[in-house]
Amino acid sequence: MSLKSIIIKPFARHISKRVQKMAGNAVTDQDRILKELIAKARNTLFGEKHDFGSIKNHVDYTNAVPIRDYEGMRPYVDKILDGQADILYPGTPKYLAKTSGTTSGIKYIPITQESIQSQINTSRAALLHYVTAHNADLFDGKMIFVSGSPELIHTHAIPTGRLSGIVNHEIPSWVKGNQLPSYKTNCIEDWEEKLDQIVRETLGQDMTLISGIPPWVQMYFERLLLASGKKTIKEIFPNLQLFVHGGVNYEPYKSTIDKMMGDGVDTLETYPASEGFIAFQNDIDDNSLLLNTNAGIFYEFVEVDNIHNTSPDRLTLSQVELNKDYAILITSNAGLWSYNIGDVVRFTSLDPYKIRVSGRIKHFISAFGEHVIAKEVEEAMTIISEEMNLKINDFTVAPQVKAEGNKLPYHEWFVEFDNTPEQLSVIELKLDDEISRQNIYYRDLIEGKILQTLIIRPIRKNGFRDYMKSIGKLGGQNKIPRLTNDRIIADKLIPFLITS
Repeated sequence: MSLKSIIIKPFARHISKRVQKMAGNAVTDQDRILKELIAKARNTLFGEKHDFGSIKNHVDYTNAVPIRDYEGMRPYVDKILDGQADILYPGTPKYLAKTSGTTSGIKYIPITQESIQSQINTSRAALLHYVTAHNADLFDGKMIFVSGSPELIHTHAIPTGRLSGIVNHEIPSWVKGNQLPSYKTNCIEDWEEKLDQIVRETLGQDMTLISGIPPWVQMYFERLLLASGKKTIKEIFPNLQLFVHGGVNYEPYKSTIDKMMGDGVDTLETYPASEGFIAFQNDIDDNSLLLNTNAGIFYEFVEVDNIHNTSPDRLTLSQVELNKDYAILITSNAGLWSYNIGDVVRFTSLDPYKIRVSGRIKHFISAFGEHVIAKEVEEAMTIISEEMNLKINDFTVAPQVKAEGNKLPYHEWFVEFDNTPEQLSVIELKLDDEISRQNIYYRDLIEGKILQTLIIRPIRKNGFRDYMKSIGKLGGQNKIPRLTNDRIIADKLIPFLITS
């Protein structure tokens, strides 16, 4: 054990106790946070327009502040972009997180000094809680964070970039000495060139922690294995203890990445977003995520079927129920107010409050009223893949309304197998049965002969990566949506199909 670990472990125990305390005080903390945020922003432009001075409780708040998506928040963000202060939160943001929206184009999410500190503190808490629970020596070796470029531009003197790049500027000094890759390598824009350089920098190092979005870490692992000639990542890095992941559902990648890593590497899931660090896994034997209830974020939840209503019921944490899908709204110390981040979550525990991300509000198929969501297709693929020992690199699903000839329409699954199986028709039937089991509307459409059984279109090896590269979105935090209600992506994938 290094001197650094000897010093860190008592601090880690202190942080772990705070995590446990947070889990037990969630409702009380949430009530306090809402009041604190309203008080702090009372004299901002937003606070004055929404009469924050008269808000006493959550009911007052829901009456004063409507639900907003980015388009609803844009007029205030535009004022920030123009250099104005005290708009959504006191002062001006420390950073602007630049993200891509499907309907809003480029989005700029404000990040204040308070909110970035909350992000860093939560990341630290997740790691140190793990260190305490497993007596781990993570800080004896090197750590790699596979992320976007840390280079920032300035928007009216406000540093602007991707969240993962911004976080690179806030990593504590006591972690910096362990961090890989180098700043210069992290700034390489071409993702494949960057990966090759990361491999060169990390081979031969004593890696103890690897973190990143699963599809891009998978690419890193593949290149490591190719360059080293080894069979597993654990052979390359014998002291590797932990793989931290987030950004997409891990299940479709789990079997492939687990096999690549080899035995003896734990996995830890986190749920960070530009809008705030929402949850993290506090027990590696439970894949649910502990909601981050004491970090400057107040949460509201709307049953997903009601989110598009004019004035849907907005539930606080004390009102949610198990196994219901909720759109999650955020009010935060970044100056977001009942902001709909577009994610759907499902509570798996109410003591403590733990969640799973069950999809995106905009990621669904309902071309015929079936309303199939991401959770259903991912769960179906995981179940059938395990049953039939399939290895899936990636997939996406889209409706095919205009079937050839006089055939019925169907859901079209674009799937990249590690090795394409011969009997796709068997897999199609099993997947279809599993989706029908989960979604009664889909089942009714199949049984009523409105839809035919789903059809799989096998994508060639690395086809999804080549597609992402062709549209300039290879690497970083970019990923293929699991399903869409149109054929914009599906039609562009045709050139990447396996042709007989």
